[in-house]
Amino acid sequence: MFKQNFADRLNKAVKQKESHSVIGLDPIISRIPNFIIEEAKKTYGENPKGAGFAFTQFNKLVIDAIKDNVAVIKPQLAYYEVFGEHGIHAFWETVKYAQQMGLLVIADAKRGDIGSTAKAYANSFFRDENNKWNQNKDAVDALTINPYLGRDSLEPFFNSAKEINSGLFVLVKTSNPYSGDFQDQKSIDGISLAEKVGFLINKFSNEHLGESGYSSIGAVVGATYPEDMKVFRKIMPKSVFLVPGYGTQGATGKDVVNAFNEDGYGALISASRSIIYSFESVNAQDHMAVKNAITQATIEMNKDINSALKKENKLIW
Repeated sequence: MFKQNFADRLNKAVKQKESHSVIGLDPIISRIPNFIIEEAKKTYGENPKGAGFAFTQFNKLVIDAIKDNVAVIKPQLAYYEVFGEHGIHAFWETVKYAQQMGLLVIADAKRGDIGSTAKAYANSFFRDENNKWNQNKDAVDALTINPYLGRDSLEPFFNSAKEINSGLFVLVKTSNPYSGDFQDQKSIDGISLAEKVGFLINKFSNEHLGESGYSSIGAVVGATYPEDMKVFRKIMPKSVFLVPGYGTQGATGKDVVNAFNEDGYGALISASRSIIYSFESVNAQDHMAVKNAITQATIEMNKDINSALKKENKLIW
């Protein structure tokens, strides 16, 4: 599907848009603008098909609002799966539209299993080039995965991604308040579980390097633990970090600078609710007002991150 290494495509797109931001498309039916909801009710009624229609229309609006200012979107599968086949259809319609608009798509699915099951999960988001039944299906550019079943839960995903130069982001240190319950636990050698995952990811990442020097095997490292980022940046110097926690969870630009390497690359900063529902704070009621509010929130996020990077001499444009 893709000829160029995922990290190379990503870094090129990031530089072109002058943005390290990733916008999460996490639609909640009760927060979608009324004009979209009314259209969905009129056409399909209040049922899963109507919800899927509303999600698709809202996501297209968001994509139109942000496409000139970011390189990547990240739809979270759980919000779509709630509405069954119609939600899943909305997810793939969103993927197709975003890619048509020139954006990269990270599926935030956090899949993780072993053997043939892991391979099947990988094939559900990527394409299996060796399977003629699978070659024309839609596919994302990258996927989040859970490593806590061990090495044999990772290798099928890595192999599938390598075949078509797609990307993966492995959960290492997540942004939620109680991530430390397991991830911070240290073994007798004084190394935390999250750090052990990081060392394993670094080993694999060197087998997936692109011309930019970065690997298509990335890591999820939360913005809510800025000091930990220094540790993980040293452990995984070639991996791109997907950094959740910006915006609604409280992190700002100054909290994410440690996720970047000295060359100004190496991190994608994710925000969802603070961007896609920004129209609520200005009580926007129509299509253009909602779009303008989302555009402005995205611009402000870019400014905040870029300003923080500039202060650390890590701004690359």
